[in-house]
Amino acid sequence: MFGTDGHLLAITQERRELVCSVIGLMVKLGLVAVAGVSLVRLAGAYQQRMDRNGEIVAVLELEQARLARARERFDQLFMVAGEQRLIREQSQWIAPNRLRVVWQTPPTSLPPSPSHP
Repeated sequence: MFGTDGHLLAITQERRELVCSVIGLMVKLGLVAVAGVSLVRLAGAYQQRMDRNGEIVAVLELEQARLARARERFDQLFMVAGEQRLIREQSQWIAPNRLRVVWQTPPTSLPPSPSHP
């Protein structure tokens, strides 16, 4: 097919280099694809962490507000006249083993309407 063996060897050498280049290109494309997929997954995981962090921050703020109210209430009980304030607040409480009876006046009944027998 070709005139000399040297020319045939040069073509096979070029073909080997081409195959090696294609293999190298495939490996590089595979690594780029793996890196891209990894970045997409990392972005999703980062977004989930940020969402969870936002939820935790909101719960923390609520709990800190509850703690501040509880501290303020605790401090009020140990201020001057705090005992009297506590007694006034608890005057509505029922002692154990007692029942509270609440009397309510019944609503005034209306005369029956003519449309209802």
